[in-house]
Amino acid sequence: ISKENMVASESMLADTDMAEEMSDLVKNQILLSSGTAMLAQANQTPQSVMQLLNAGA
Repeated sequence: ISKENMVASESMLADTDMAEEMSDLVKNQILLSSGTAMLAQANQTPQSVMQLLNAGA
């Protein structure tokens, strides 16, 4: 019984670690995605200004 309890405890710890790692992975994927979107927006604004200036010339 003692060995079964030890195996069950190890399994529970591994499951907890896996859940935490998956949560961190998803969080980091969301942060990366939002950062990429912010950079795309930041790069688009100067391009739009240049297009407006060139259209008026």
